Amino acid sequence: MAEVTRLSGLALLLACFAAGPARAQDDATLPQAQPPAPSEAQSEDAAHAAAPEMAPETAPSRTPAPHDAYVYLGWPQDKTVIRSARFKLWFGARNIGVAPAGVTTGGTGHHHLLVDVPLPDDMNAPIPNDKNHLHFGAGQTETTLELPPGTHMLQLLMGDAAHVPHDPPLYSRRATVLIRPGPASQAAAP
Repeated sequence: MAEVTRLSGLALLLACFAAGPARAQDDATLPQAQPPAPSEAQSEDAAHAAAPEMAPETAPSRTPAPHDAYVYLGWPQDKTVIRSARFKLWFGARNIGVAPAGVTTGGTGHHHLLVDVPLPDDMNAPIPNDKNHLHFGAGQTETTLELPPGTHMLQLLMGDAAHVPHDPPLYSRRATVLIRPGPASQAAAP
C-alpha cells in the first residue's frame, strides 16, 4: 500500500491503463477483442492523448464595444428624398471614440458605410471593402456620396483597428433614401 501512495496521479493512471480492464465474472459482457497492453512509450503517448484538447483557433477575439456606445446616420435620415445624385452624408458615434484603422486604443473604432447590402453574416471577419462596403479608415465622420437615381439603403457599422465589428456589433438604424435628381436645394445637409 505504501508503494501506491508514492505514485503520482499520472503514474497511477498509467499503471491502471497498462494493467488492462478488470475482468468481469461473465466474459460475455466484455467486448470480444481486447487491444494488447501498451508498451511504456505507448503509455506516455496515451497520457498525452488523454489530456484535454485545445480548442482549434477559429477567429481572433473581437474588440469589446463600450456598453453604452452607439452609431447613427446624422444625414440623410430614413425616408429622405434627395434631389441630387451627389450628396453630403455625415455620421456620428456616442460613447465610443472614432480613430483611424490600425489604432488599437480601447473604446475606439472607425465607420463603415453599407450601401444596398445587409449587415455581414460573419461578424468575426473583417468587413469587406468594395463598392457596397465603404471604409472610413482615416477616422472620417462625413463624406460625399454619389448614387444612381432610385431607392437605396444606407447603414453604418463600426469596425475595430482591423475592420472587424466590435462585440457586440455597433450599427446604426437603416436609412432608406430616394435619389430623385431635381432642384439641388434639398441636396445639402440641414
